Amino acid sequence: MDSVDRRIIAALRVDGRATYAELGRSVGLSASSVHERVGKLESAGVITGYHAAVDPGTVGLGVTALVGIQPTDTAFDDDVAEELGKLAEVESCYAVAGDDAFVVKVRVATVDDLERSLGRLRRIDGVARTHTTVVLSTRFEGRPNNVALEAQEGGA
Repeated sequence: MDSVDRRIIAALRVDGRATYAELGRSVGLSASSVHERVGKLESAGVITGYHAAVDPGTVGLGVTALVGIQPTDTAFDDDVAEELGKLAEVESCYAVAGDDAFVVKVRVATVDDLERSLGRLRRIDGVARTHTTVVLSTRFEGRPNNVALEAQEGGA
């Protein structure tokens, strides 16, 4: 991966629907060269997919919470994570350092739905305790972070 690949990745993180011609103009290559490079980045597992960014509130998911999960002493993290993955309201799951083994992002329609979701989380075998932070507003989320790409280029 070279600096051109990094610039292509950065451009796709900003606009995943950019055409090869648009990408080519932004990095100084032909559309066919960009197409070839993007294909190689996908094959290598650097680019893992494309998705639509959706405003959760507009699709009825107006309540977001971050839930810290402390496992029991006998729990297997992989088993707990697998069960968390079965809950549709769990959008993200992070294995973390500290008192919690996991932090999950939960999105639901109402506070009543959150209460029911927390009950489901607590009933998962291997979950000892949870603590919940309700998000009041989102200042930014899912933004392209090109710091790692820039660091590989030496800050360029």
